[in-house]
Amino acid sequence: MASEEELFASVDALLNEEPHLPPPAERARLREAAGITQARLATALKTTTQSVKNWENGRSEPKSPRLDAYQRLLNGWAAKYPAPGAAPVTPAGPVAATAPAASGEPAASAAATADTPQAPAVAAAAPARPATPRPAAASRRPVLKKAAQPAADPRFPHGPLAVLDGDGSAYGTGGVVLDCPATTVVELVEWTLHESGLGAPKLNRHGKDSDPLIVLTAAAAVKLGLPERLEGHEQRRSLRLPEDHPVVKQVVKAKWRLTQRGFGPWARIYRKAQGRERQCVQLAILSWDALDERAWPGVAEMEPADVARVLGVYAQRVITPRGSTAVSGLELMTALRPPTRAVQDRATGNWVPGHNPGSLGTEPMDPAPPEATPEHPVVVDSGWSGGFLNEEAYQWVRDVSLLTDEECTLPYAVGLDLNTAFLASAARLVVGLSAPDHFVGPAFNPKIPGSWLVDLSHVEVDPSLPSPFTPDGTRPTGPAWYQTHTVAYAQELGYNVAPLEAYLRRETGAYLDPWHDRLKEAYVDTLADLGVTKDLSDTEFLAAMERHKDVDPAMAAVLAAIKATVKGAIGKLRERPQGKRYKKGERWPALQRPTWRPDIRAAVISKARVNMHRKLTNMVKMTGLYPLAVLSDCVVYPSPGASPLDFLPYAASGKPQPGAFRLGPTPGLAKLEGVQSMLWAVDLMEQGLNPARHIKGGDAVLDEGE
Repeated sequence: MASEEELFASVDALLNEEPHLPPPAERARLREAAGITQARLATALKTTTQSVKNWENGRSEPKSPRLDAYQRLLNGWAAKYPAPGAAPVTPAGPVAATAPAASGEPAASAAATADTPQAPAVAAAAPARPATPRPAAASRRPVLKKAAQPAADPRFPHGPLAVLDGDGSAYGTGGVVLDCPATTVVELVEWTLHESGLGAPKLNRHGKDSDPLIVLTAAAAVKLGLPERLEGHEQRRSLRLPEDHPVVKQVVKAKWRLTQRGFGPWARIYRKAQGRERQCVQLAILSWDALDERAWPGVAEMEPADVARVLGVYAQRVITPRGSTAVSGLELMTALRPPTRAVQDRATGNWVPGHNPGSLGTEPMDPAPPEATPEHPVVVDSGWSGGFLNEEAYQWVRDVSLLTDEECTLPYAVGLDLNTAFLASAARLVVGLSAPDHFVGPAFNPKIPGSWLVDLSHVEVDPSLPSPFTPDGTRPTGPAWYQTHTVAYAQELGYNVAPLEAYLRRETGAYLDPWHDRLKEAYVDTLADLGVTKDLSDTEFLAAMERHKDVDPAMAAVLAAIKATVKGAIGKLRERPQGKRYKKGERWPALQRPTWRPDIRAAVISKARVNMHRKLTNMVKMTGLYPLAVLSDCVVYPSPGASPLDFLPYAASGKPQPGAFRLGPTPGLAKLEGVQSMLWAVDLMEQGLNPARHIKGGDAVLDEGE
């Protein structure tokens, strides 16, 4: 049985709760029933007419002491002017739970819209004086069934992020809109951490919760004292406020810190964690090009509620953005495979951080010399001159002299694009987790990840196909360094391989598996939201892909961001030094990350290129067709018709033949990239250009560096 002290504490908590207001439409009805204009009410409450309008259309909520006065006034009006069919409400009674909503309005004022039923249920678990969610303005398009919902975690009732506009409205996920009173960046950080109810739970039980993200519109940035745009830097990544800017000074004076990136398009403001509680807020400034158009097409120009929807779906399915999609993709690897976990110290019995098996650990690891880049310290300091891995994606065009008359008379060139080819190759990929060890004359083992010095020049390849061992498709001329998958493919083709040297790793694991699984699900689910589902026939799939970007531009932007996340993260595994001041042999910031792992990048790309060659070979066996060109995950074929259905191999039953290119919405399957005339493709090939690069748009010029 509860004690008297516990009961009084519970009652006091109820007494201290902020007043609940009736729905916005009911506020307007009561005012009009009393014959009071918005301007007169604004004068009485010592506020602006626009504020009253915002309260009555759901764009903002009043704060104490104005909130208490407004509550008292509405209670009085509710007693005098009850809604038709409702019993009169006494002035002392709370109207929020009993006042009926006008047609089409939410039934409870403090709740979010019907899309976010959990908000009112968990609001009590938010920090002191939680921000009150309010309904968003009517959406211009229906919300899809799989639209993002705020995280089902009582600590974060309002989801992972919010988009702040100039009038203090913070648009969250699922239609939630919060009133943010902050007028400075420091106030915004405090509000976000202590009142907003924003954040997201960790993706792995050994990991950390995601820090809340606040996205600033141009108007919000100016209101907080920031410039609308940053000018004067040659490279976008160099954009940042000078250290003597008033906002930076305010942040430092308030004992907050900025990361080494400073106050740029993506600014992290933090204090050292106190115990288990993190104190960190991520800011993204739209007018400073925080959302790159290539990764987030059209998002920066969207209304705040739509920006919140796009980023909210991405946060729910991938991760709360922490920078570019490349940065977020790399952060996702760490979030899903945290470097440490709690282990018990045998001597003291205390729980301390220890290595989490299967992760990359907390310390950066130098690569083997052939896995590094020419400017890396392990190369420069050792005087290494033994060559480097050249595991890159295909950039190959068939020699025009090898085209047959029959091919030249075909009317079309059709481009196929493999869905997230690098993501597909990351599946069940075993990579090295420990430092490399050097071996001389080792026996080749296809199960050990590493780099092998092998002579593959004796491997015979079809001249009308690219070599599987080089990015440009030319035949090797002597010994070279290759990743395990490349050498294993030579063995698969039936050739003897005799490595001269190798750098191998004794500790291995499928580090990228959870990363692959999460991004694959995000990709497939987002395509499904756009009408492209797994149950479609190939004909239906092609039709759905042709129109999927027009179904919902917001979800199409999420899809683009997911694809950019995959490619960007793989690229960042071998991030090169930036800036004109860099000198060869110096360590650059990226080398301090445990995720600077060029050997893992090489493994992903090697497997993707081998997979591509295997399909090219199987296509020759099944159809007799040879590709005209390959560019990374895009391949162009001569075709008798303008559709992939005119040349892809199908069994008598109508099912696609396994082993060749197949159409479909999952990673590794193909979609149509573009169609042009065969004459167009041959003309580009004769000029030394790659048709696979241009088949989507059709235009090509000679100065594109091919």
